[in-house]
Amino acid sequence: MNRDEMIGRLNSESFDIVIIGGGATGLGVAVDAASRGYRTALLESHDFAKATSSRSTKLVHGGVRYLEQMNFSLVTEALRERGIMAQNAPHLVSNLAFVVPRYKWWEGPFYGIGMKLYDVLAGKLNIEPSKNLNRQETIAAIPNVEQEHLLGGIMYHDGQFDDARMAITLARTAATEGAAIANYCPVTGLVKDNGRVIGVQTEDRETGKAFTIESKVVINATGIFSDTIRKLDDPSARELIEPAQGVHLILDASFQPGANAIMVPHTDDGRVLFVIPWHDRVIVGTTDTPMQNAQLEPRALQEEISFILRNAGRYMHREPSEADVLSVFAGQRPLVHPEGKASDSKSISRSHEVFVSQSGLVTIAGGKWTTYRKMAEDTMMHAIEIAGLYPTNCRTEQLHLHGYLKRESADFPEEDHLRCYGTDAAAIDRLAVENPKLASLLHEKLPYREAEVVWATKYEMARTVEDVLARRTRSLLLDARASNEAVLKTAEIMAEQLGYDRAWVDNQIASYKTLSSGYFPGS
Repeated sequence: MNRDEMIGRLNSESFDIVIIGGGATGLGVAVDAASRGYRTALLESHDFAKATSSRSTKLVHGGVRYLEQMNFSLVTEALRERGIMAQNAPHLVSNLAFVVPRYKWWEGPFYGIGMKLYDVLAGKLNIEPSKNLNRQETIAAIPNVEQEHLLGGIMYHDGQFDDARMAITLARTAATEGAAIANYCPVTGLVKDNGRVIGVQTEDRETGKAFTIESKVVINATGIFSDTIRKLDDPSARELIEPAQGVHLILDASFQPGANAIMVPHTDDGRVLFVIPWHDRVIVGTTDTPMQNAQLEPRALQEEISFILRNAGRYMHREPSEADVLSVFAGQRPLVHPEGKASDSKSISRSHEVFVSQSGLVTIAGGKWTTYRKMAEDTMMHAIEIAGLYPTNCRTEQLHLHGYLKRESADFPEEDHLRCYGTDAAAIDRLAVENPKLASLLHEKLPYREAEVVWATKYEMARTVEDVLARRTRSLLLDARASNEAVLKTAEIMAEQLGYDRAWVDNQIASYKTLSSGYFPGS
């Protein structure tokens, strides 16, 4: 993806569909629209997956907790999409076993029946059947489990992925299918003709140049900021989105050694909690805190951090403390509440909704990463009708995503973080061979090489140090302080690739250090 070329196209072409928002939802719609053959454009005001879409629990899942709520349709849809996602992006989605520890006799049949139902709802796309574990098998599967009064456990399977890397993969897939996409292009207004939306006004933040893009339909896929775009269309529009904050902590791998995860079935607020191995670290989360306003860079509340440590610690023999936290990150879910604000975000549906305004603006809101493809398909059904486009069938159910590489392939990378690149991993290796300096690690505590910075800058539209350290690599999440120490090297590599001077390097260093300080535990 070359940003200059994309900006040139956005300036000179007209489109069937313009999508506002470059997170999971918008990128999914771009893949769907472009793969059907429609002239497609996508604009992101910051970087791809800057907000919610890079701050998830990293799971591709049906949502076991919705079984208890009897929401079988939501679980069934998500489990089906989980299977499709695993088939179309095996380099990004992997099988992860979860163990629910049992400390009371009745938990065996209770959780066992629930997990068998989960298997049944997944149907032929099920990853692997659940099973009962005795005490010793449970300890072997999750060695740091609290062993006092432990009776055994239930093991079930879900998918795991790297959310920001999936977003970049979708962006590259959309581009391959012919879409014109660009980051750092905020939409500043909607263009109307006789009361109908026929395009958008935008600005290239790098040059300051404003321009207009014409289209037959405009899709609002801005997640937690959906109401902002809706109010550009109609200032009197009633707010539909209630942000709910989820916080995650990153710990050293020793807190959950091995390949399996722990599912904590009961927390203080009635949610479930996960202790998950990821990129040779452990993710612990999440919370569900209603928020008044949507925030691009939300910050974890101290009570959320304490909540996670307290509830996870009950199921862990070696309990983590705040001093053990390598990074803390927060994201906001775009929960849809059409009837007005609710006091309890857990009561709001996690399903998605499509809204069409009187002017023809199509808004897709709600949902989650696992169902991004189905969300896009449902959105396109409305967009095709509004735009009067010749209807074509959705192709994404069988569409392999960029970098597709079978897990059985001899070329499948062994290193956890390189698997996310799929077929591109070999090209990154070649960069390091051609220039041995690029084989050097960015930091001794991070798995990433200098070659990955070059790759992100040349081929993945990374424009800032934050783009590289927070999303193209996951350095900020894996170890906030280590990423802070890698900022100079990263900025210098990017400046060389982009043709920027020392002033740009210094500005990037200052900006990143301000940002990363919010990810330090106790900040």
